[in-house]
Amino acid sequence: MDKARDPKFLKRRRVKRISLGIGSVLVLVVVSVAVSRLKPAPPTVDGGSVWPGQVEHGTMVRQVRGLGTLKPEEVRTIPAITEGRVKAILVLPGMPVKKGEVLVQLENPATEKALSDAKAQLQGAEADLANLKATLHAALLDQRSTQASLQAQYKEAALLSQNDAHLLTKGLVARLDAETDAAKAEGLGQQVAIGRQRLRSMAASDTAQIASQQAKVDQMRDAVKLAQTQVNELSVRAGIDGLMEDLDVGTSSSGGSSELQVGQWVTAGTAVAKVVQPQKLKAQIKIAETDAGEVEIGQPASIDTHNGIVSGHVTRIDPNSQNGTVAVDVHLDGPLPPGARPDLSVDGTVNIQTLHNVDYVGRPAFGQPDQTVSMFRISPDGRYGTLVKVQLGAASVNTIQVIRGLQVGDWVVLSDTSAQDGFNRIRFSPPVAVH
Repeated sequence: MDKARDPKFLKRRRVKRISLGIGSVLVLVVVSVAVSRLKPAPPTVDGGSVWPGQVEHGTMVRQVRGLGTLKPEEVRTIPAITEGRVKAILVLPGMPVKKGEVLVQLENPATEKALSDAKAQLQGAEADLANLKATLHAALLDQRSTQASLQAQYKEAALLSQNDAHLLTKGLVARLDAETDAAKAEGLGQQVAIGRQRLRSMAASDTAQIASQQAKVDQMRDAVKLAQTQVNELSVRAGIDGLMEDLDVGTSSSGGSSELQVGQWVTAGTAVAKVVQPQKLKAQIKIAETDAGEVEIGQPASIDTHNGIVSGHVTRIDPNSQNGTVAVDVHLDGPLPPGARPDLSVDGTVNIQTLHNVDYVGRPAFGQPDQTVSMFRISPDGRYGTLVKVQLGAASVNTIQVIRGLQVGDWVVLSDTSAQDGFNRIRFSPPVAVH
């Protein structure tokens, strides 16, 4: 037979079961509440990929940067003075040249013929001048001979007349003979005087005729010099020592320069070559319009040629802008590094302002001047980053001023943390190296 169970035992068993259930429920509630109050685990960031920076105090130099090229300070454009056809190109771009060296040889038969004609005309004019001088000299000699003969006759007649006058007083000569000899002497005297006037007139006339013919000779000589100069200028020469930069014939229809070719006809005044001095270079860098307003003449600058850094200073600021940039010329004060040449790509940095006794840090990827941004401050052990609000001030290329939110010595994350937006704390694995 079945044994009857004690009702008290059943009651205690039921109470025990109810207590255990209630206890389990209470434990579950307590655990749920505790879990709900726990902070979510911070996301893990690769510490090796983090770019850290430390807040420092001292002097901060504000800089602006731009890309550019090296340009020659002196460019000598050489035009064709005389039109002609390209006969030979004696120097190619990139080759060194000396002052006066022939770069391009032109030819022009018409110019050469003009020189030959001018020389022939000069020879004719010189021959005419020589002939005129000889003719005038012969005429002058004839006149002088005639004058000498007249003077001799006059002297003889004058002596005879004087003798007749003496004899007449003694009655030794007839009066008629004496008067005839006196008249003859007087006539010869007049002829001598007229001869002297004729000689003076001939001298003046000869001088005028020779001067007129000499003027023609000088004119022909000038024509020869001009023609010779035009022929000489068919040889296009370098005006300075330097480096041949380019051979072109001005601007083509497409807007660029067309390369000079043998056999090509070149008109007078057309630029055919450019010679530069590679030892005298300047840097021309492009500064963003937003930064160019603070650039001034004389500000110090440094030019990175990728083979050395050269110091310099700003000498010119283009008043116009192109494609959002302003061209700034920098004179190079230091020696050029090896490999420096025209059109070499460079990086330029201009110092626009020096701030003393300020807190600053490396410029973060997302930091803009005069803004308040959120940055992760790195814990001293480099394991965690805590989000803080940081007010930034003036900015430079690589640094930015810290107004408030950080202390000197703090390390912060400068790299992009947009993937951690919404988190106040992050964990670095491995820890960030801060020292």
